[in-house]
Amino acid sequence: MARVPNVAVLLAGCGHMDGAEIRESVFALLALDQAGARVQCLAPDGDQASVVDHRTGRPGAGTRNILEEASRIARFGKCADVAKADPAAFDALVLPGGFGVAKNLCTFAAQGAAASVRGDVLAFVKAFFEAGKPVGAICIAPALVALALHATGRRGRLTLGSGQGVEGAMAQLGIEHVAVPGAREIVVDEALKLVTTPAYMFDDARLSDVWTGIERCVAEVIARI
Repeated sequence: MARVPNVAVLLAGCGHMDGAEIRESVFALLALDQAGARVQCLAPDGDQASVVDHRTGRPGAGTRNILEEASRIARFGKCADVAKADPAAFDALVLPGGFGVAKNLCTFAAQGAAASVRGDVLAFVKAFFEAGKPVGAICIAPALVALALHATGRRGRLTLGSGQGVEGAMAQLGIEHVAVPGAREIVVDEALKLVTTPAYMFDDARLSDVWTGIERCVAEVIARI
């Protein structure tokens, strides 16, 4: 019997404006389940950078914990603290998008190529590239991957959709950005075993196209384990 792959899914909260994009996260989990993978959801245990009222798009009141919010997607008790996770226990890593990736996991939203990455997140993501394990990144998550690659002195190729507004930042990080026409597309960096898909980097993407891109991305990640 073939060994069941064990895949980490790193979440940035819950909600596309201040956390993980819910549709992308669920689609990634569904695609992994259909591929027969065992999944562990992970998130940092710390406050979100901001809270957004998803009804109005305006700033919300109070603070929210990233791990607690991510647990809404993973379900009760199913999301673990990334700082306590052992990358060696996993065969691959998948990162759904959402603005929280660029605000909670790193500061790319505010600082672009000069951004920093949370220490626990950076250590976890770097470990997969250092071990030569496959990584799948969705929507804005490739920007986090670019920062992690830059921190290790690696170069790579990936997509953040059409590329408008991000090519300069990627170039500064030593990353080749590949523009693609829509959410169904994927870009594979064979040397890094990195697979990326734009999903809702295309704001008007059809739900079915987002699913197709994520399903393709996950399939290519699983194929490289």
